[in-house]
Amino acid sequence: MKAAPLTDDLRTLYQEVILDHGKQPRNFRVVEHHTCKAQGNNPMCGDRITVTARVSARGVLDDLAFEGKGCAICIASASMMSEALTGQSTATAHKLFEAVHDLCTGKIDTDQAKAAVTPDLSDNIDKLASLSGVRQFPVRVKCATLPWHALLSCLDGKTQTTTEK
Repeated sequence: MKAAPLTDDLRTLYQEVILDHGKQPRNFRVVEHHTCKAQGNNPMCGDRITVTARVSARGVLDDLAFEGKGCAICIASASMMSEALTGQSTATAHKLFEAVHDLCTGKIDTDQAKAAVTPDLSDNIDKLASLSGVRQFPVRVKCATLPWHALLSCLDGKTQTTTEK
């Protein structure tokens, strides 16, 4: 089922969230003593992101951060991702990746995304839903999902990813 179009009020709110994270990104740094690192590249927009994470022996993202240059959507997505996933399990990272990807591509709406994750993650879905506005601009989906792809590459032991796969 396709996601419903955004209302003007919701679109405005989402734009404000994206601009806030784009101008003042959270966790814009390198994680000290990181256990994984991956670079992401979006040649269509010029986004280049490096994600670093420290994953505990229990599979928890004890620290997650990023550095790089990119458009406001890419930087905001990386910032929001780092906030949502620090302290979460790697399994949660994979679940949220799927939900965010489906939100961004318009495959599901926010309520469907909440239903796809455990109840304790629904607050994260509410926060990450602002990225769903890119579904109206398909070329921007790659901007929003690049940091997430870089994180999954990092967790999978890969050092590079691109939006051109």
